[in-house]
Amino acid sequence: MINLTGKKLSLLTCGLLLSSSMAFGASTIDEAFKSGTVSGGATLYGIDKDAKGGTADSDDAFATFSLSYETASYKNLSVKTSFIAGHAFDDSNLAENAIMTEAYVKYAVDGFSLSVGRQAIDLEWLGDYNEAVVAAITSVPDTTIVAGYVNEQAAADEDEINAFDEVTKDGAYVLDVKYSGISNVELNPYYYSAPDVANFYGLKASYNSDAFGAVAHYAASSEDTQKDGSIGHVELSTTLAGLSLAAGYIKAGDDVGAGSISAYGDNISPFDEGANTYSAKAESYYASLGYSVAGIDLGALYGQTEFGANSEETELNLTAGYSITDSLGLSLLYVDYDLDGSSNSDFNSISATLAYSF
Repeated sequence: MINLTGKKLSLLTCGLLLSSSMAFGASTIDEAFKSGTVSGGATLYGIDKDAKGGTADSDDAFATFSLSYETASYKNLSVKTSFIAGHAFDDSNLAENAIMTEAYVKYAVDGFSLSVGRQAIDLEWLGDYNEAVVAAITSVPDTTIVAGYVNEQAAADEDEINAFDEVTKDGAYVLDVKYSGISNVELNPYYYSAPDVANFYGLKASYNSDAFGAVAHYAASSEDTQKDGSIGHVELSTTLAGLSLAAGYIKAGDDVGAGSISAYGDNISPFDEGANTYSAKAESYYASLGYSVAGIDLGALYGQTEFGANSEETELNLTAGYSITDSLGLSLLYVDYDLDGSSNSDFNSISATLAYSF
């Protein structure tokens, strides 16, 4: 999901790295507000979608503006608020015209932070904006521990603004641990609990060196209202003469695929569409490459997913990105999606995003 300000960092970055204003701190509440920071951005987004079957073609265009303000720290406390507003051109639609995406109070000291309120989160199976209480601990050597409770969630980006809505009747809990005490290796065990829906847990192991990268990831769920789910993922990557190469395999469970694991966000599927990556019996194979030339970042991804009873989908994603200035960038995305035996679902599309951040 593309952030409009260009500054949406992961929860681990936002919650744990101490800003210079916090390190020195404000001496009064007035000073904390006067020396706060303002950031934001604006985007223009357009997409042309050509349906290959009987469904109608579509053209959509949106303009969005976002603004954030964060106070300096006073007695280890700081406050941040953010909103996004959007306009849909022609016959395009946004679920909401504007929402407040962030509104939280953060208490942070060396090795510990606690954030309460609406905030951006980027964990393995939890993303977008969330009404949450999140504690992060870095006082254990080579370890980051995140524990939190989420009540409601919203999505907001260049072509979508959705209001906050409850994730479950009783919310969801998460415990996420990252350990990097082994050279070039990160181990990420985690546990999620959504009462009356599912509990799920997993382990992601990553290896990265100058010449080679590898990921092995597995998660399983214990479901309350359906059969249990699971998901596995392996990926190998390398860089040769400036060319980035990667290949991967994803396998979902036989009964309900990934089940509830991907209900609140995901970071496994590499596809823009990927409609059936998490479906029952889904097996996905993909390969990607990237290269930069003349300041333009080029990328290509091709994959195939077999799922269900002899069903298959294929997808091609082509990307190009160019930084016009340090604050202004243009990105293009082409998608060609084919679902075997269902021509009404086949399409190709091309979209463009012009984004400015400050």
